[in-house]
Amino acid sequence: MAKLLYITANPKREEESYSLSVGRAFLNAYKQQNPQDEIIELDLYRTDIPYIDADVLNGWGKLQQGQSFDQLSAEEKQKISRINELTDQFISADKYVFVTPMWNFSFPPKMKAYIDTICIAGKTFRYTENGSVGLLTGRKAVHIQARGGIYSEGPTKEVEFGDRYLRAVLGFIGITDVQSVIVEGMAQFPNEAESIKENAIKRAEQVAKNF
Repeated sequence: MAKLLYITANPKREEESYSLSVGRAFLNAYKQQNPQDEIIELDLYRTDIPYIDADVLNGWGKLQQGQSFDQLSAEEKQKISRINELTDQFISADKYVFVTPMWNFSFPPKMKAYIDTICIAGKTFRYTENGSVGLLTGRKAVHIQARGGIYSEGPTKEVEFGDRYLRAVLGFIGITDVQSVIVEGMAQFPNEAESIKENAIKRAEQVAKNF
């Protein structure tokens, strides 16, 4: 039995969102194919995701200087404990599905905040004399992203930073088996929006069957 972590970063309701609709189709197809697997759904807009702020940096600094966790302030304890929980939850999974819209060439800030909680030296990667080494090898991920315009080709391809960034981060922590299911062009071609969505759902269901 494998554990799949289904991570969404979209404040919209599922029926109003292209990315979430395609993501749900993926998840339903995956469940049919893998009924024994454990699935954890993590909605980042309904979850406490601490930002790396002064409290977190001060708390980490105190711990590095040899102070005990009990010596941290209440705010430092709360935020660092939550980051540790999110990191450990991520490490415990075997497979990951990220579902995001494109916002301003990337993805919502909630996803960036979450990524900051899983890139932790000593847990998901480590430094060596030859550079950094990812520690989460042998795992796989899927990124489902909706984009109003076309960013997979043409001149706008160069300003697509969401999918490329996520792939880079996952590779950094050792996850190199990454597939992308892209839903794009709905705003650019509104008359074709539904057919674009349906084609993406078919693609997502196919990817899910072999994931």
